[in-house]
Amino acid sequence: MSETTDTTTESGDEAEVTADEGTQSTSTLAEDVQQADTPAEDAETFPREYVEKLRQENGKYRQRASEADSLANRLHTELVRATGRLADPTDLPFDPDHVADAGKMSAAIDALLEAKPHLASRRPTGDIGQGNRGQGGGSFSLLQMLKDRT
Repeated sequence: MSETTDTTTESGDEAEVTADEGTQSTSTLAEDVQQADTPAEDAETFPREYVEKLRQENGKYRQRASEADSLANRLHTELVRATGRLADPTDLPFDPDHVADAGKMSAAIDALLEAKPHLASRRPTGDIGQGNRGQGGGSFSLLQMLKDRT
């Protein structure tokens, strides 16, 4: 028992296909595979020297791209460090949008600090009572010290 099916190809031609129910010969499959493996005679080929030149040129572009990625990572780290808000600027993962837009980077730092406040910078600022505090010498006056601090 065989079926006949009309199909329409992309060019609009109608073709009639006959298919037996589940009886496709293995020799037909082997021939199809062999035809697919052999290149067509009209296939376009390029000389070896030309292909090698293209590969070298492509290699140069890949190397430049990897260098650009490395530089973008370094720039991102330094921009985060310049804000002074994180103890370790590498805690904020790299995102190319942060380099292009300072607002997005600031929002990302805010979100990171909200989620993990222990990552904030702990650098003391202002007068912490250490270091050189002016001219030494002279006598100590408790009254003068109280006037200075008020």
